[in-house]
Amino acid sequence: MVAWETIVRCNAPRNILCGVVPALGLFFFVTVAAAQSTKLKNVDLCNGLDRSSVEPQIAGCTELITSGLETKQTLVIAHNNRGNAYTSKGEYDLAIQDYDQSIKLDPNYAKAFNNRAVAYEKKGDYDRAIKDLEAAISINPDYADAFANRGEIYQKKSDYAQALKDFDQAIKYKPTVGAVWNERCWTRAIVGELQSALTDCNEAIRLEPDAAAAFDSRGFTHLKLGQWDAAIADYNSALQLDPKLASSQYGRGLARLKKGDLTGGNADVAAAKAMAQQIADDFTRYGWR
Repeated sequence: MVAWETIVRCNAPRNILCGVVPALGLFFFVTVAAAQSTKLKNVDLCNGLDRSSVEPQIAGCTELITSGLETKQTLVIAHNNRGNAYTSKGEYDLAIQDYDQSIKLDPNYAKAFNNRAVAYEKKGDYDRAIKDLEAAISINPDYADAFANRGEIYQKKSDYAQALKDFDQAIKYKPTVGAVWNERCWTRAIVGELQSALTDCNEAIRLEPDAAAAFDSRGFTHLKLGQWDAAIADYNSALQLDPKLASSQYGRGLARLKKGDLTGGNADVAAAKAMAQQIADDFTRYGWR
C-alpha cells in the first residue's frame, strides 16, 4: 500500500479591480491568471486527477517541484506523490529518492516513511522496509497502513506470529479494508488456525466481494480442512475473477485429486506449474502435506 496525499488547491485571485484597467495592468492580471491556472493544473495532476497513466502525475509534481515557488509543505507532498507514481511504474530507486527528499523536508511525515518502505519491500530489502515502517508507526501510532504493510513483510519472512500481531493492529485501526482481513486469513490458514481463518476470509469477501485473493485464501483454508467441494467452489470463484491465479489453479487441482478426479486434478496442477514453476514448493511452505 502506498499513501497518497492531496495538495490543497489555492483559490484563484478574487481581488482583481473592476472598471477600466490600463493596458499594462490588464496584461499583468492576465499573466497572473494564466500562471495561477497553470499551477492549479499541475496541482490537480500531482494529486492524481488524471488516471490515464502515472506520467501526467509525474509531470505535474515535477513542475511544482522545479518551479521554485512552492511552500515546503507542498514540496513534501509533491515528492511523496511523485515517489508513489514511480513506485507504480516499478522505478523504485527514483521513488526512494523522492521519499528521501520528502522526509528530509519533513522528518515527521509518516506517509513518506510508509511509502519508502513499500519501495524497499518491492526491491526485496525487507529489513530496510521494516525500519521505515517502525519509524512511520512511531510518528503515527494508529497508522493502519503501516501495520498492514509490516505484517505483509513479516509474512514473507515467515514470521507469522509477528505478522498476525500487525494485522490485528491494522484491523483495529481500520476495520473496513478487506485486503487486511484476507492477509490475516491467509496467515492464520498457514499456521493452522483454520476456523479463525474462515471467519476472516468471510469478512474479507463481505467487504470486497470481487477480490480473487480472498476466495483463494478461503479455498486454501477449506483445502487444509479437508472440505474438498467447498475448496473447489472457492477456487472456481477466484479463477473466474482472475483466470491466471496459479495458487487457485493448483489448489483446485489438489482438491480434485483428493476427490478422485485424476483427469481434472492433473490438468489443473499442470496448468498451475506452467504459470508458476515453484507452486508446489510454495504450498509445502504454506503447510500443505
